[in-house]
Amino acid sequence: MTHSISIQQLFSSHHKQLKLEWISGREHNITITPDRDELDEEVLAGYFNSVHPNQIQIIGHKELAYLTALTGHSLEKIFNALDNNEPSTFIIANNAETPTELLEFVRSRKIALLRSALPGAKLIEYLRYYLAELFSDRITRHGVFMEVMGLGVLISGASGIGKSELALELLSRGHRLIADDAPEFFRAGPEIIHGRCPPALHGFLEVRGLGILNVRAMFGETAILNSKRLRLVIRMQLFSEQDHTKIDRLSTTDHYENILDAEIPVVVLPVAPGRNLAVIVEAAVRNHVLLLSGYNATEDFIKRQQKLINQNDS
Repeated sequence: MTHSISIQQLFSSHHKQLKLEWISGREHNITITPDRDELDEEVLAGYFNSVHPNQIQIIGHKELAYLTALTGHSLEKIFNALDNNEPSTFIIANNAETPTELLEFVRSRKIALLRSALPGAKLIEYLRYYLAELFSDRITRHGVFMEVMGLGVLISGASGIGKSELALELLSRGHRLIADDAPEFFRAGPEIIHGRCPPALHGFLEVRGLGILNVRAMFGETAILNSKRLRLVIRMQLFSEQDHTKIDRLSTTDHYENILDAEIPVVVLPVAPGRNLAVIVEAAVRNHVLLLSGYNATEDFIKRQQKLINQNDS
């Protein structure tokens, strides 16, 4: 979890994507530090607002026209309001010219001022996503995180149960690896959890008996994915012959795992000799896609049986 970031760091890492250039304040140590108790990405970056200012104030066409139209006491009142709230940074969108009064204000208050070729809406969208990810809570889960059938799937289970072997088989079937062993998950929005791979592990998979495998070198660039939304957990579990009799044969995703306060559906996958686990995982993911679209095969099956029972009774 990151607690703050300087404008210089933001510029260094994202100036190409955001098409940024410095106008004033590069020499000052200006940081963005959100209140962890009231963290809200919407107050970190947004359009110019002197009443509830964002830490990064975006000045688009309308905001620029508003500032330009103000004169004398009105302009001074706006700047005083901003001064009391200590704004962090101004970014002028659309490569527009900087009003002289605004330039004088930021220089006198040691505030960062930048310009971007992007429109204001695009700047805000990108900054909110990046800052929300940067400042969000995160957690590491043991397992293999993959994209299967377009969905982010975490394969979990006890050490040595065969998670990496299953991941290897899924890779050979055209699915993609995101992270092996220690995927990192972070909150990207309400009930939205994204996962990614720590830089040191990116592109590698450890398989017992084979050691460390370079997935990119073996399967190609398309076999690797940087991040994905977590939609399903496949929990591999050893079952004895007696345990198999206790498995609910109708229900699949009636279990959930709480990850960063989001309830993620869990499919418990019994591990036993002779089972083609890769095919079963693909079927579980396809079934979950149907559930997301509103179709529940179990409910459909029960309704059909009940209808037949009712017909026979009549």
